[in-house]
Amino acid sequence: MKADLLAHYGGVAPKMAEEAHAKVINQVVQDALDKANMKEMDLSAVAVTIGPGLSLCLRVGVQKARKIAGTFNLPIVGVHHMEAHALVARLTERDLQFPFMALLVSGGHNLLILARDLGQYIQLGTTIDDAIGEAYDKTAKWLGLDLRRSGGPAVEELAREGDAESFKFNVPMRHHKDCNFSYAGLKTQVRLAIESKNINAEIPIASATWEDRSSRADIAASFQRIAVLHLEERCQRAIGWALDIEPSVKYMVVSGGVASNHYVRAQLNQVVKKNGLQLLCPPPSLCTDNGVMVAWTGIEHFSVGRFDPPPPADEAEDAILDLRPRWPLGEEYAKGKSEARSLRRARIHPSLTSLIQASLQQQS
Repeated sequence: MKADLLAHYGGVAPKMAEEAHAKVINQVVQDALDKANMKEMDLSAVAVTIGPGLSLCLRVGVQKARKIAGTFNLPIVGVHHMEAHALVARLTERDLQFPFMALLVSGGHNLLILARDLGQYIQLGTTIDDAIGEAYDKTAKWLGLDLRRSGGPAVEELAREGDAESFKFNVPMRHHKDCNFSYAGLKTQVRLAIESKNINAEIPIASATWEDRSSRADIAASFQRIAVLHLEERCQRAIGWALDIEPSVKYMVVSGGVASNHYVRAQLNQVVKKNGLQLLCPPPSLCTDNGVMVAWTGIEHFSVGRFDPPPPADEAEDAILDLRPRWPLGEEYAKGKSEARSLRRARIHPSLTSLIQASLQQQS
């Protein structure tokens, strides 16, 4: 269903996404219980993403989670979506101990963090406009690719046919000596290149002439080379910062939907190895958004006593919910602060790290 919606709207339409979530939430939960051969009364707790993300979609999941937790008197764990992407690597790689680095790359977010402990993160770099996943999706749409499998895989596949040096796109933010990301300018360069070649996105790639297909492949390859080079350069700087703070760091986790991209993995592996670290990527099924990563993060926090009591069993449907659509994961590293982002701080929830630190201080 998600793939069909992306294909139809050429991206995420919030209201349609909410309706799609609401339509399938009950069946998705039931299927998960059935596959685990469990019933709600067998659960120890309920974990649910409360941010960041589209508040309309967050609401659907939180309402369902609170209904289950209230009905069966279960504690509830509110999960940070990006923390879940980082921590799921600890499920598949049991040797992964804190501290470690993580690059989280998805449709809506790019994030470089130093994970010092559970819930304790330093933000080394973040998105100041568009994330790499959004750039892949838009490029795929403008090139007339099949979006039912999402833009990333479609662009990567076409890029294999193209010449990555044919279009001389500029690498974003080279004059900014930080670890933040920007893909808005690269998107504009790609759009102008497509217009210069008179490519009509209404004509699917499968129906394109040989010459037209070749031009599309060259643009896809050139875009991908520069988009990933931007990641490489930011990671190179971030590794130096992280090792200054925590010299014992040995691993960099790369997770999020874009981490399923083979080219992304291969290029980042070179950067990481050159700096004496090891790259860890969860399997592709756990890189894209999934319930396992949320459940695992819930387990991690639940096991150290971080959870909320069961909600009322008769909670009203219009109850005010704790939704955090703009919710930073960690505290910004001083060298990584962005003037551009400082102008957009309205209505941002305090970071997960600051909330946990405040809670720990109260307990002591």
